[in-house]
Amino acid sequence: MRDEQPKYRKKAVKTFGVNPAGVEAHEKYTAKFSFNFPLLSDADRTVSAAYRALKADGQGLERTVYLIGTDGRVRFAKRGMPGADEILAALG
Repeated sequence: MRDEQPKYRKKAVKTFGVNPAGVEAHEKYTAKFSFNFPLLSDADRTVSAAYRALKADGQGLERTVYLIGTDGRVRFAKRGMPGADEILAALG
């Protein structure tokens, strides 16, 4: 995601990471890996559950990528690490 941000910006796509770690942990992680997009805290896993990113144990997360249009509709959803080209193809 970090290295593909120019492709997302060119298409006016905003990227966010979401996981249950706290804000302080996110700040350290962002600095360590030079992330150029924000990480959002989902401490109670509400967002992760809503987007079906929780593992069967209800605690662990499966990396899941969503592209949501400005109309609120899901345009792309896939587990794993799809590349920017695959994700952005959903824009048409």
